[in-house]
Amino acid sequence: MYIETPRMIIRDFMLKDATDLHDILGDDETMENCEPAYDFEKAQRFLTDFCILRHGAVAAVHKESGKMIGYILFNEFDNGVYEMGWIFNRSYWRQGYSLEACKAVIDHAFGELKAHRIFAETIDAIKSVGLMHRLGMKLEDVRQNQVRDAHSNRADLYVYGLSECDWRK
Repeated sequence: MYIETPRMIIRDFMLKDATDLHDILGDDETMENCEPAYDFEKAQRFLTDFCILRHGAVAAVHKESGKMIGYILFNEFDNGVYEMGWIFNRSYWRQGYSLEACKAVIDHAFGELKAHRIFAETIDAIKSVGLMHRLGMKLEDVRQNQVRDAHSNRADLYVYGLSECDWRK
């Protein structure tokens, strides 16, 4: 995949992204609503096995610096149905990068890949849900106490989705 936005390039992951991916996945605060932070070796294995070999995610690269600043889960879950998620480097939070990148991936999915539906899941009822709303996603389900957070506490899982029909509106 290759998508260009005003400030970023969205592309497939490469082995050279290991350090930048660890900057994201190795940060305790960034991983607060996901799972415990990764050590470098775990981040490297994840990059190779999931991001590169399985094509399970794409990289958001800051044009000006060339730094990979975002991990975007983008995986065909079923025929024409894609799962999406995102984790961005904390240094780039609250600057619109997640919205810009995720909107570009959604537009690509519906416009080029002829996706039928995109869904996303989160336990973060504030930041992630806010972005899901800005992306046009709608709440589909709340699965109470379904998952555990990075501290092994039970958490609700919010499921949001966007259909191709709603995207066209």
